[in-house]
Amino acid sequence: MGYRQLTQIQRYQIFAYLETGISQRQIAQAIGVHSSTISREIKRNGLTRGYAPEQAQLVSDQRRRTAWKVTKRLPSLVRWVTGQLMDEWSPQQISGFMANANGVCVSHQWIYALIWDDKKHGGTLWKRLRLPRQRRYQRQLAKRAGLGKIPHRVGIEQRPAKVEERRHIGHWEGDTVLKGHKESGLVTLVERRSGYLLAARLPTITATRTAQAMTRLLAPRRGAVHTITLDNGSEFAEHRKVVSAP
Repeated sequence: MGYRQLTQIQRYQIFAYLETGISQRQIAQAIGVHSSTISREIKRNGLTRGYAPEQAQLVSDQRRRTAWKVTKRLPSLVRWVTGQLMDEWSPQQISGFMANANGVCVSHQWIYALIWDDKKHGGTLWKRLRLPRQRRYQRQLAKRAGLGKIPHRVGIEQRPAKVEERRHIGHWEGDTVLKGHKESGLVTLVERRSGYLLAARLPTITATRTAQAMTRLLAPRRGAVHTITLDNGSEFAEHRKVVSAP
């Protein structure tokens, strides 16, 4: 496995894994790169206080600013990203899914830039962004339909204040992207401090399949899981199985 340019998501992954204390070799295996890539990245972009993914990405962006022209070199990629946005995937979910697929990757910042460039030229991609107001409305509809009655639910108002500060690794938020009337979709988990994203396909959307997928995603990272915040969708009804998993 040779050297290849790291993505922003992978840099956040390196940061998150370093916080758990695992070895550089284990980190390399987890994100699918050679161990020398991890060593080189930490030496090149590490600071006296530790590895800084934001600083590492700034340096990388500066080097590649004139060379990485996705809209010119990979029009098929732009079409695919546009299609996912039309299906109401968020930029973070698109970027995370691409990173996990071990193919061509772009950052969520690049996707936002694509959206605003499209808007500047009269496009409507920006209307597909999942705004907080829209999410609240969707949750109100779900509650009226009885989907908010989650067994053993703990309200978000009881979440520790330190979670909101985003100063510590280990606090996650779960979400789903549904296709059709829960025919299939994607479950995502985002670590709030680092932005590290995990994603898994769901061939059908059920509480059992969602809990199983989340458990698989978090199993190698149990040392970096302290809280998980989920919405009131019925697909999260078996959340206690995720929490109690070994």
